[in-house]
Amino acid sequence: MQASLRYQSEPGRWDECHAPDGSLRPGWSELMGHIERLGSREVNRRWEQCRRIIRENGVTYNLFRDGAAADRPWQLDPLPLVITPEEWTRIERGVAQRALAIDRFLADSYGEQRLIRERIIPAGIVYGHPQFLRPLHGVPVPNATRLHLYGCELVRCLDGTWRVAADLCQTPPGAGYALENRIVLSRALPEPFRDMRVQRLAGFFIRLRQQLLSLAPRNRDNPRVVLLTPGPYSETYFEHAYLAQYLGISLVQGDDLAVRDERVYLKTLGGLMPVDVIIRRLADDFCDPLELRNDSTLGVLGLVSAVRAGNVAIANSLGSGLADSPALIPYLPRITKALLGEDALIESMPAWWGGDRADHVLANLPDLILRPAWNNRGRPVLPATLPLPELANLAADIRVRPHAYLAFERVARSVVPCWDEGRIVPRRMSLRVFAVRDGDGFAVMPGGLARIDSQGDGGQLWFERGGGSKDAWVLADGPVADVTLLRASDAPLELKRGGIDLPSRVADNLYWLGRYAERAEAIARLIRSALACLAEDAAEADQSRIAAYLSMLSKSTGIATDAGAPSATLVRLISDGASGPLRQVSDHLRRTAFGVRDRLSADTWRALTALDAELSAEGAEDANQALARLNRMIIACAALAGMGRENTTRGPGWRFLDLGRRIERTVFVVECLQAAFADGVGHPPELEALLHTADSAITYRSRYLTTIQAAPVLDLLLTDPTNPRAVAFQANQIAEHVANLPREAVGALLCPAERLATHLQATVRLVDPVELCNHDGGPEKLIQLLEDLIATLTALSDAVTTAWLTHIAPSRAFAKPDDWRPSDDTPAGLG
Repeated sequence: MQASLRYQSEPGRWDECHAPDGSLRPGWSELMGHIERLGSREVNRRWEQCRRIIRENGVTYNLFRDGAAADRPWQLDPLPLVITPEEWTRIERGVAQRALAIDRFLADSYGEQRLIRERIIPAGIVYGHPQFLRPLHGVPVPNATRLHLYGCELVRCLDGTWRVAADLCQTPPGAGYALENRIVLSRALPEPFRDMRVQRLAGFFIRLRQQLLSLAPRNRDNPRVVLLTPGPYSETYFEHAYLAQYLGISLVQGDDLAVRDERVYLKTLGGLMPVDVIIRRLADDFCDPLELRNDSTLGVLGLVSAVRAGNVAIANSLGSGLADSPALIPYLPRITKALLGEDALIESMPAWWGGDRADHVLANLPDLILRPAWNNRGRPVLPATLPLPELANLAADIRVRPHAYLAFERVARSVVPCWDEGRIVPRRMSLRVFAVRDGDGFAVMPGGLARIDSQGDGGQLWFERGGGSKDAWVLADGPVADVTLLRASDAPLELKRGGIDLPSRVADNLYWLGRYAERAEAIARLIRSALACLAEDAAEADQSRIAAYLSMLSKSTGIATDAGAPSATLVRLISDGASGPLRQVSDHLRRTAFGVRDRLSADTWRALTALDAELSAEGAEDANQALARLNRMIIACAALAGMGRENTTRGPGWRFLDLGRRIERTVFVVECLQAAFADGVGHPPELEALLHTADSAITYRSRYLTTIQAAPVLDLLLTDPTNPRAVAFQANQIAEHVANLPREAVGALLCPAERLATHLQATVRLVDPVELCNHDGGPEKLIQLLEDLIATLTALSDAVTTAWLTHIAPSRAFAKPDDWRPSDDTPAGLG
């Protein structure tokens, strides 16, 4: 084996790859043989390919610190975890049994409560748990199943046995990341993936989808299934969007759903559509602000009443967070024996609940790891690392609130080989596995999410501490059958075209995605035109033209620029990412795009990722670097616009996306016209700047050569319906979009949005550019016309929001100029 592929394992820990004598364990020899044949340089190249795919696909784990969000790219190690068929059989049987025992525990806790009456478990485990939802006690559930998707965290101890460190029963995260890991790594290492006969994951997701469809209380032939997410601010929002897209179901937020007459409906552009099944990624108590948690803004008002009436199925069922409790872990062997009549096939880590064994916890405090008893996401505490005063305070708190603590025995987790820039190093590991209800039992995903700890601090693994992940390869005894979520090619399909079942929130996000993308391109073009003018010859640059650019920039963004040092000011707008207008638009663009992540194709997402990378990158040092970066921004904007025009089905979603772009472009062009014709009379420097900003200089010169006059410029940018940058062109597109937006009923009269769009179109058509440039009253008319156009556009945007998007979040209009103020030493950003 190459020297770079050898590593020194940690003593006192099980090594997943090497036996104590240094030989490779079964399964690993073939993998390491492939890695050795590839060589370090090739593995590094493929690792970079993995990271590029992850970055382009937008795979993130969101972090939140000090109230701010940061999208951390998903960390994937290029070496998988290898698990032999014999070893996996033991894990599979143990996990399936444990999932079934927990499902029976939930049924008992919300039913007859035999475990409490017979004192198999302390009553405080159930009644003292904040997630025991009393309004759900005695409420039946579809198929008598409360746990549909189960996850657990496994660690391997020094003796080689796998033990459960945590149960994930409420909203088990990670299955989507495991699938993405598999897709990426199978592309990076196709040879070992094929030769080692790795079991496929698609079968697990087929069972998951079948399980969801089987829960429908009505409309069982074609039930409507939705995935309820907290939204883009969830740490695992990428997974929510990814799973919804992979399973072919709608991704919704609480605002998308409504309860009427104890039935759940999806709010769409065409009205209310009944929902039959909800797979949720929202914590129990946040699901219904009416009966569970009155300060929740994420849930659905009246959801519990719909569940109680049996009109909607929820996976996992409301109240399943009770089984997430770490305090339950010490009692699961008893529960398994009592409810299944079997001994547990997979053991938990040795643990003691303070509410029952406070004396043992206090006596052995330095040798234990403490976790919150009711929250399996709480950070662990290592008493052995605490200063004596803090240790004494901890012991005192345990005496006062023993029920709030669970103590684990400290276990030396196994290590697994990981790739680190051309060499292999050992990292500590846990394995998250998943099971889905399948008939009378559970089917376990043949693989999982291996989580590695980069710091090795002996505590719980936390991605925000810099940890990463691995794909888990479960090997098969024989040939592996290809499994796919696609239906059989000979199965009949009902022909469909785009309908009106687009959720209003999605339409809202697409509308603003178009506006933000267009605003980013417009600002980039304006700053680039100004910098290009300065770069021609700073000493001879037309100061009037520079002043015109700065005036347009101030009008369209509200930024007060320093006319005495225009180059430095413009460069700072690029380099000061935190406060510059482009960075602010980038934040809005990213957040809005994440809101419709499941609706965007892979290519569209790559274009958005490229644009976001340029918008949010650290700034340039000089004008040349700023120009190069602005060129890349505009190319990315053009790619995104092209994806919208050429790769998007002409349905309601596309109309809202393009409508937002057209309205924003019109606003920008009119604002630039207001800046250039501030006194009603256009002068050559302002007109020249206007043509370059609107990317219409070539068209103008082809028509009028070098003569610059106000009337031809106004005609080209205001009334020419053939110029895609002109107001007339946008007005025609806007009128067409508004006339074809879906609505519940079509009346005899035009709706307010249609009237405003028609008014905008007619106003521009009736404009006479020559008359507006006539010194006898023309300037006043032009100034008034431009003000009227801005007022009409504002009213039109409000009318669209009222008619189609009114129940969504408050208005997200761009900040007014008065809201943007530059500081003493940095240019201003959006407020």
